[in-house]
Amino acid sequence: MEKLSHAAKSLNVEKKVVFTAQSCRNFHQRMLICRHAFNLGVVPVNPFNTFGYYLYELVDRDVVRNGNYNVMKKCDELWVYGEVSDGVLAEIQLFKKLGKPIRFFDISNLPKEVNEITKDKLVFEDDVKQYKNEI
Repeated sequence: MEKLSHAAKSLNVEKKVVFTAQSCRNFHQRMLICRHAFNLGVVPVNPFNTFGYYLYELVDRDVVRNGNYNVMKKCDELWVYGEVSDGVLAEIQLFKKLGKPIRFFDISNLPKEVNEITKDKLVFEDDVKQYKNEI
């Protein structure tokens, strides 16, 4: 029998896996965010690409949240894109608890550019502004 020949068999370079966090307000930019991460040489795990927007309500939202939690624990780093929402804040808190690296990115100029920023430059959605000092 002839052996299977496929490009995927030789593309096995180990890369860092990063969870890409973003507010649902930036849902529409999920592909551009993943492109940015791939361009920096990592493998992005984007919850909106993995499960859609809460699996399009086919299951309870908490089932999807628990799925995200389990996926996040397997990732090497958290990369936060854009504004910090309540969900993004929860993801930051989890990665801090796990002692894993967190990076922050400004996406206000997408699709042209993405810039890494320090946490003091983060923008918070109104309902989580009071937690700014906890990051």
